[in-house]
Amino acid sequence: MTSPNGPRPASPDSSPQRATTLELFFDIVFVFTVTQLTGVLARDMSLLAAGRVLLIFALLWWMYGGYAWLTNARAPTRAAERLLLLGGMAGFLVAGLAIPGAFGSSGTRGPDGVAFGCGYLIVVLVHSGLYLRANRHIWRIIPFNVTSALLVIVAGLVTAPAAYAIWAAAFVVQVVAPVFVRLGGRFDIQPAHFAERHGGLMIVAFGESVVDVGIGASGQRATMSLGLSAALGLALVAALWWAFFGTGEDELAEKVMTGADASRRPGLALAVYFYPYIPMLLGIVATAAGLKHALARPGAPMPAGPALALAGGVALFLAGDLMFRRVLRLGSARYRAAGAVAALACWPVPVAVTADTGIALLTAIVVAVLAVERLSGRDTVNG
Repeated sequence: MTSPNGPRPASPDSSPQRATTLELFFDIVFVFTVTQLTGVLARDMSLLAAGRVLLIFALLWWMYGGYAWLTNARAPTRAAERLLLLGGMAGFLVAGLAIPGAFGSSGTRGPDGVAFGCGYLIVVLVHSGLYLRANRHIWRIIPFNVTSALLVIVAGLVTAPAAYAIWAAAFVVQVVAPVFVRLGGRFDIQPAHFAERHGGLMIVAFGESVVDVGIGASGQRATMSLGLSAALGLALVAALWWAFFGTGEDELAEKVMTGADASRRPGLALAVYFYPYIPMLLGIVATAAGLKHALARPGAPMPAGPALALAGGVALFLAGDLMFRRVLRLGSARYRAAGAVAALACWPVPVAVTADTGIALLTAIVVAVLAVERLSGRDTVNG
C-alpha cells in the first residue's frame, strides 16, 4: 500500500535515524488537539458528539501521519526547515484551540469552524512546502490536501447538516487521493525513527490523559473519596501503558521492521503505525473523557454515556493494540481480544454501582490479560 505523503529517497547513510527533539516538541502540540477532543466528548457523550470527534480526529491524524513520513524522509536539521515545522505546529495549535466550537451548537454555524480550517490549511501548506524539499513528486498530492482544508473552511460557513457532509467530503478527498495519484521514487523507511516517533506520541498521549484526571478533580476538596478515584484513574491509565510498553512490543516492532525487506517496510509502516493507532488514540480519548466525568463526582454512579465512553475506550485501546500485535505477529490474539470484549461488557457496572468500582474492574481486566499472557509465555514474537 502506498502512503499519500510521499516516498523517502534512498539514504546512503545506514546508521539508524532517530526522532529529533523538535519532532517530540511537535508531538506535544499535536496531542493538545487530541486532549481537546477529550474535552468535547466529556461535555457531550451523545452519538452526534462522537461523530464530530471522529471527523475532526480523522483529518488531524491524516496530516500527523503526513508529518511523520515527512520527517522520516528528511530530518529537520536546518534552520529554515525547523522554522517551517514550527509553523506547522502553530497550525495544529490554532486548529486545536478551535475544536470546541468547530461545529457550533443546535444547528448553528460553528463559530470556530473557519478558524479550525485556517489552522488546518497552515498545517497542509507547511507540510507541502517542506516535502517539496525532500521529494519533488509531492506536488501531485498537494491539490487534494489543500482542497480538503478549503472544504473545512467552507464547512465553518454553513449550518448542519450541510456542515457535516462537507467535513466528511474533506476527509474523503484525502482518502481517495492515493487512488488517483502515483508518486515517483521508492520509500526508504527508517524503522528506528518510526518506532521512536510513534512511541513518543503514545507516551505523551498517556501523560495528557493523566492530566485530564487532574483536571477532572480540580476545584474540589482533597477528600479520601477524591484521592481514591484519582488513584484508580491513574492505575487504569498505567495498566494501558503497561499493555503497550511494559511488554516491550514497541521495541519488538522496531526489530521486526528492521528485519523486514526494504520493499515491505512502507506497508508495515502503515499497517503498524497508522491504522492501529487510530483505535488506540481514540480509546485514550474516550477513556480520559470517562475518567474526567468520574472524577467530577467521586464515589458516585456514572450516567450511561460516560460509563460507555470509559469502558468502550479501554476496549478500543485493546482492540487497536491487538491490531498492532497481529501485524507484527507479537503473541496470541485471543487474550487481548477477550480483554476488549470483557471491558466493553462491564460498562453497566459504573452505572449500577459506582464509578470507582467500574474503574477498578476495568483495571483488573487489563492486568488479568497481561498476567495470563505472561504466564502462558505468549508475549514474545511468534515466528
